[in-house]
Amino acid sequence: MLDTLEKAWAESNSGENIWSNPNLKFLDPFTKSGVFLREIATRLISGLDSEIPDLQDRVDHILTKQVFGIATTRLTSLMARRSLYCSKKANGKNSVTKKFTSESGNIWFEPIAHTWSKGTIRELTMDESGNEVERYVDGKCSYCGASKRDFDRAEGLELHAYGLIHTKDPKKWVGEIFGDDMQFDVIIGNPPYQLDDGGFSASAAPIYDKFVDAAMQLEPKSLVMVIPARWYAGGKGLDKFRAKMLSLENIRNLVDFPDSSVVFPGVEIKGGVCYFHWDKAYRGPAKIETILPNGESSTSSRFLRHKGIDVFVRFGRGLDILDKALRKPGVNSDSMANSDNLFHSLISSRRPFGLPTNFKGREKSEPGLIRLYQNGGIGYVSRSEITSGSVHVDSWKIFISAAYGAGNSFPHSIIGQPIIGAPGTACTETYLSIGPFDSEEEALNAMQYISTKLFRFLVMLRKPAQHATKTVYSFVPNQDFSKAWNDQQLYKKYGITTEEISFINELIRPMELNNG
Repeated sequence: MLDTLEKAWAESNSGENIWSNPNLKFLDPFTKSGVFLREIATRLISGLDSEIPDLQDRVDHILTKQVFGIATTRLTSLMARRSLYCSKKANGKNSVTKKFTSESGNIWFEPIAHTWSKGTIRELTMDESGNEVERYVDGKCSYCGASKRDFDRAEGLELHAYGLIHTKDPKKWVGEIFGDDMQFDVIIGNPPYQLDDGGFSASAAPIYDKFVDAAMQLEPKSLVMVIPARWYAGGKGLDKFRAKMLSLENIRNLVDFPDSSVVFPGVEIKGGVCYFHWDKAYRGPAKIETILPNGESSTSSRFLRHKGIDVFVRFGRGLDILDKALRKPGVNSDSMANSDNLFHSLISSRRPFGLPTNFKGREKSEPGLIRLYQNGGIGYVSRSEITSGSVHVDSWKIFISAAYGAGNSFPHSIIGQPIIGAPGTACTETYLSIGPFDSEEEALNAMQYISTKLFRFLVMLRKPAQHATKTVYSFVPNQDFSKAWNDQQLYKKYGITTEEISFINELIRPMELNNG
């Protein structure tokens, strides 16, 4: 990330080495171990050797005038100070600078309280004097959305109320802790991803988008952050953030890691991670690099928004394939197929038959019951329990898992095995229903189409993580299912080149259908 910053800075500043400028100020507003601050200081110590020849004077200047941090917790504030100052107290006897009079130095931390909205669920509890009182327990923080039930904690426990995103005016707030005249040239770091489990659950609401917005409000010259890549096409509550990011024309670099373990070994973050460089003065296409686990990478120069598509397509080489697949047949232009000609028009919304994931049918078949595909296997249910989609019960259809997350490594299956749904069948929310089809032959031909690599490659371009809702199929063209389809036929139909086929093969593994 610092190498990317260094190169871009030189390009924008007549070749200047960013580490040789003694007037620049750097901020990590969510420092944890202090690794960013330590590495910045190390580079400045080397870069300023001719500007400030005395090593101690140079260190004093860098640590007191150039490098700043806002810690996420009290513990991380101590860790970051030890990383940067070699002492958990900036003014301690082992600190590498003697210029600080406070223990915190330029790494700030103070506990901040959440601002709770009033909930609706009341419970009885005791106050400090032992008196019985009522309190509302299901409120949310009006700034970060934290649950009061989980984060309204006793004094002394971490509240995880991060100062930068608990203010209506981040610039004013930073001025209050570092001085009103403070203007940071570079903001860089790795923000908290979400509140409830350390940042890796697919269902928790993210907060990293709030840090990006707040950091931009500080108006640095450069902003470099590493965040989950799920915002490309999905993520709870990220629609506005995605739209904002896609509209930006000053994203100078975006480096994408579909497999998060390349960046964070041993950690799986669904959808991968990315880091981006936002350059206040830059206007133009972004240099986008995608790095695969095998070390291979691809680079393209393009804007994040492509032909009005409302998601970011991570694979640059995939855009040409996508354009070919979505172009109206016989039309040599950017005119795309309409919604009726796309496969997602055949796919149900969640709960296709009104039955939730935890619904369990009867274990044995009885007269009048229909076969139910449910979480964990097969059950049986009466028609009266079907509350929606009843017209599809007696049609041919296909069931496919509504979530599939077999890791981020490639080649990948992308989606689960499709299952033929004969007349007299239904499914719970565990599956989506595809159809209806007029005959078993049409359903089987559609299943064969789903198993092709091209089909699943196009799904991958829209699928940010394990959830495979109707939306992820909106890049897939529909076909005539009176006949079967294989990849060779599809490649010929859409003019997919040999090089593009090789690229698809790198990412998508074969799927052998189990029609039984």
